[in-house]
Formats: sequence, structure tokens, C-alpha cells
Amino acid sequence: MNKNQKIALGCGGAGCLGVIVLVIVCVAVYFVWVRQAGSTRSYNFNVSTNRNTNSDSDSNGTSTNSNSSKSTSVSSMSDDDKHKLYQAANMTGDSELIRRVLVKLGLMNDDFSPGDEYMGFLKDHVLWAYRNGDFIQSLATKEKAVAYVNEHFPD
Repeated sequence: MNKNQKIALGCGGAGCLGVIVLVIVCVAVYFVWVRQAGSTRSYNFNVSTNRNTNSDSDSNGTSTNSNSSKSTSVSSMSDDDKHKLYQAANMTGDSELIRRVLVKLGLMNDDFSPGDEYMGFLKDHVLWAYRNGDFIQSLATKEKAVAYVNEHFPD
């Protein structure tokens, strides 16, 4: 074995060792970050679509199950307010209320099929939820979520 071959073996070995050390450091940093993030953040995303054909309506075909009148309309709501309302409705666990909110936001059609904007909204909502953990934590109970929806749901 000549001098150049020895140098090549040494550099190759050092390069492999460097890559191994780099991988170990990256794995350690990842687990420390995940463990730290896991202790301070807890997110649960549930998306459900109920396709029942039952509805609560009177003889005129208008809904008999409605909240008190609000002056806010969906068209005047900011994207942030729409995400808050969507999140709160999902946290209530009330499938009829969730459906009504989705229809009102234009995310679901009256026949319970997903609207044109549904998938884009869900993608945006994941990012929104990541940035708004404090708001989600403020709705930690079903009662708080219901109160938020009742206060902010436009009729």
C-alpha cells in the first residue's frame, strides 16, 4: 500500500465517521425538540362529515334549531374568525352544529357533500391551528367551545 492509498483510506474513514457523528447529533436534536414540543403543545385534529338526510325544520322549510340573531355575516368574517369558528364548532362534538357551521362557512353543501373550498380550508386550518395553540387551549372544554360558537355564529 503506497502513501496515496493510505491517505485515501484515512480521508474515507474520517468522512464516514463525520457522517455518523452528524446523523447522531441530528437524531439527538430531533428527539430533544420533539420531547420539548410534546410537553408544551398538544393538538388533536378531528374532521368528521355526517351525511345524514335528517333535518330540523318547520313547515316553511326554515331551520327551527338556530342560535340567537347576530349581526355578523360570513362574508364579513376574517379568515382568522372563520378558523376560530370552525375550530370551536369541532370542539363541541355536536355533529349537527358542526354541519351548520360548515354549511354557513361555505365549506359544505346543503346535501352534506364537501364544498369547493373545503380541502383548501382544511390545509390552511392545519397551519392556522399550529400558530394558534393558545386560542385552542382557551376552548379546552365543550362548554367553552359551545359558548364561543353561540356568541360568534352568524345567522
